[in-house]
Formats: sequence, C-alpha cells, structure tokens
Amino acid sequence: MEDLSITTPPGQATFPLGGGNPAHIREVQDALRESAQALTDSRSRFASMIGDYDAPQGHEKFRCVLAAELSTLFGRPIGAENIAITNGSQASFEILFNSLAGHFDDGSWREIALPIAPEYVGYNDMSRQSRSILRASPAQIDLLADQQFKYRIDTSAFSVNSASTGAVCLSRPTNPSGNVISDEELARVAGQCRDAGVPLIIDSAYGLPFPGMIYTEATPFWDENTILCLSLSKLGLPGVRTGIVVADTAVTQLIRNANAINGLAPARTGPELLLPLIERRQLSDLCERVIKPHYLAKQQRAIDTMLTAAHDLPVRIHKPDGAMFLWTWFEDLPGGTDELYRRGVAEGIITVPGRHFFQGLESSWQHARECLRINYAGEPDVVCEGIERLVNIARRQYRGAS
Repeated sequence: MEDLSITTPPGQATFPLGGGNPAHIREVQDALRESAQALTDSRSRFASMIGDYDAPQGHEKFRCVLAAELSTLFGRPIGAENIAITNGSQASFEILFNSLAGHFDDGSWREIALPIAPEYVGYNDMSRQSRSILRASPAQIDLLADQQFKYRIDTSAFSVNSASTGAVCLSRPTNPSGNVISDEELARVAGQCRDAGVPLIIDSAYGLPFPGMIYTEATPFWDENTILCLSLSKLGLPGVRTGIVVADTAVTQLIRNANAINGLAPARTGPELLLPLIERRQLSDLCERVIKPHYLAKQQRAIDTMLTAAHDLPVRIHKPDGAMFLWTWFEDLPGGTDELYRRGVAEGIITVPGRHFFQGLESSWQHARECLRINYAGEPDVVCEGIERLVNIARRQYRGAS
C-alpha cells in the first residue's frame, strides 16, 4: 500500500503496475453516480445515511435484498441474519482470524490453514498474538503450453486437523495469481472442513456474485460451514470500504459484536449506493456485460505484450482464470524479483515482488523469490509500456548488467 504513494524524479514517467486499485470503468461509475444522485435528491435517505448510526450488523434493507440474491445464486435459503457488513474485507478478516485462531483458554493453539500458497498478502500480519497464526501448503505447479503454468492444491500435503486448525481460508479467484481452484478441489477442501468441524473461509473479493471476475467454469459455493467474504472494492468502490460476511448466525453475530466494540457500526454509504442496483438487477448485468469483458480485453493485451517482450527469456505467466493480475515467474532470475522490483522502482515501474504472498510456509521456496505481481487494470498503453520496460530491466538482470 505504501507503494501507491511512490513518486518518481521530475520528468520521469510512472508505470503503476502494483497495488490493487480496480479499473475506472465509465459505465459502472455512471451507474454509481446515478445512484448517488438519487440518494442525495432524497432528503430523508441522505439525512439518514450521514446522520444516523447503522445497526452493528449493517444496513437492514441491504442485507435483506442481498440475502434474496444470494439464495438464488447458491440454491439454498440465506436470510438477512446470515449477512453482516464490515468496514472493508481487511476488517472482516481481522475479526475472523483473531476469533478463530491463536491461543485459547484451554491452552490450545490454533492456526488459519491456507491450502495453497501463494495467497493474498493481506492475510499476513493480522495476528494479535506474538507469532503468526498462518500455516500454508505450497502449491503444486503444472507447466502449460504458451509459456503458462497453473497452481493446484497439493492434496498429499494439505490436511485439516481439528485440534490445531481454527479455520481454513482460500481465495477464489486468487490474488495474486488469478488462480481459480476447480470445483473438485473446492469440494474436497470443503468436505475435509466439514468432517473436522472446522469452518471454511472463502475470500470472493474478485469472484461471485460481484464483481464476477472469473473467466473459467466455476460453480458458486456456500453452505452452513462456509464463511463467505465479499467486498464492494473491486466493483469500483474501494473508497467506501465495505466488506460483507455471509455465514451461520453464530459468525454474523460475532461480526456484529466486534463492529459494536471496534467502531460502533459499519458505514452506510456502500450499501446505500448499491441497494437500488441490486433491486433492479442492474448489478448482475453490469458484472457480466461490462466488468468481465473490460478486464478480459485488458488481460489479453497484457499477456500478448508480456509474451512478445519476453520471448527470449525463461518467463511464464500463471493461467489467468480470474482477478486482474499477471502473476509472472522469472525462473532462475539472478537476484530474484526483489531486485527486479528495486530496479523497476528506480525507473518508475511499480510492481509487487512475489515473496510477500508466500506467508505461512515452514521453509523457504526458491519459486517464491522468482515471481512478481503485475496489475493490468490501469490504462492499457501505460500497462503495456510498463511491462515492456520491466522485461527489458529483467533482461539486463539475466545478463548480469547493472
């Protein structure tokens, strides 16, 4: 996040390929602006939004309308009581992780198990304990055609131990890699969790039902043992900080109580803006007709640029089945991607070195030091020029040039 404020020397161009800012999509912003205009035109709604505390569990009407939408999506009844609002996904995970893991009164120590690494960097450093509460299993790597590769859950390495596991957490699609675990992988993990009596946390910040940035076949999943975490950020609303937790009522009451203690109540702005779009079914149309094609077009151009620029280098891209990142593997890069990141920043190119996404591993992994995350959500010309410049820096690094 600090890299969002990096400034380059005067006269030097900046290529912001780091961070997680979503694209500014005009049709989406227009819909949100219209919703905001209707909100401000209503004296009573506007006065309530800015002048009243919401309930600690979040906006009642929004939760009811969203519950009906989710019931249809998942094919099982979900009520407003199964939904709690937070001030962003980070707030959701901070509450969940520290409630489900760490030291307990009976003297036990429980961890958050990540079935596959790399995983979202935001899970790191959340522990209120003196040590990390994360335990991760390294992914298996399948090499694919067209300079691509794909991660799979290593079923021989991952297991759920009810005595030491407080919860299992995975993202679908995954930030940083764009990986979407298969229905079979998800069913297996969910079954292991149910058998062990351990909740499964699914981070769907990029997934279903919104913003729907999944570009492969993937069946929506939720059951009573699942804690589904959603966000309005990747819809184009990172500034309103709205997270959503869908879970059994014991979990949503936990979120409600934590909200009341930590901040009295979640903000009302995000739910108020999105409510009419869900009621009119405009949101699902925007996700499928506008948001997904927008990112797919940018993704293809970024892939073409990377593969053309790096045609002579041992570079692979993770198969981008979701999200908005090119997860790039610079195999055997001297000095690794920390050095590539440092050299890139010196020339105005901001990325994220891969080692930050491999938290919770018991031992170091060379692969982690050879990966790099590139955000392709920005202006295509800027993204593509940034990729070309970055590859040229990597080429010099491979050749041992300063």
